[in-house]
Amino acid sequence: MKLKLKKSVWFDGSIQINCSFKKINDSFKNIGKSYSDITKLMPGINVAELVKQGDNFVTIKTNEGLMKRKNISKKIQENTIVIEFDEEYQAGKSITTRSHHLEEYIVNDSKINYRLIISNVTASGFLGLLYRIFGKKNIGNAILKSYKTYFEK
Repeated sequence: MKLKLKKSVWFDGSIQINCSFKKINDSFKNIGKSYSDITKLMPGINVAELVKQGDNFVTIKTNEGLMKRKNISKKIQENTIVIEFDEEYQAGKSITTRSHHLEEYIVNDSKINYRLIISNVTASGFLGLLYRIFGKKNIGNAILKSYKTYFEK
């Protein structure tokens, strides 16, 4: 599946996950639980509680702040799942980031190729500037690893 991106890409990375396509698909039937469990696996996050969930949004409270994912869309095909959403993450009083996420899961033999594209990142103030400039590799790779850990358990 060719992805059409009209956004400013901040991070584009991928990782192989050793699990079945069915496990990925089944996990996202309860997207709120999946996202809160995956968020708990991020470095520095030891609390991630699902606050609200709807058909196309989740709100998760972490030890750092409040994460809101909205406009969640899922496209499921025979061997591909694509999930997109907009995220607003308020980490304390210091920084609020906004971004668009595209997650792509493609079957490759008995493994899953997971690709994450984060785009249109905004974060205000001096801390936001540092986040936008220096955070992408660390944040993006930490997200990839947390998904791998979650799906391989």
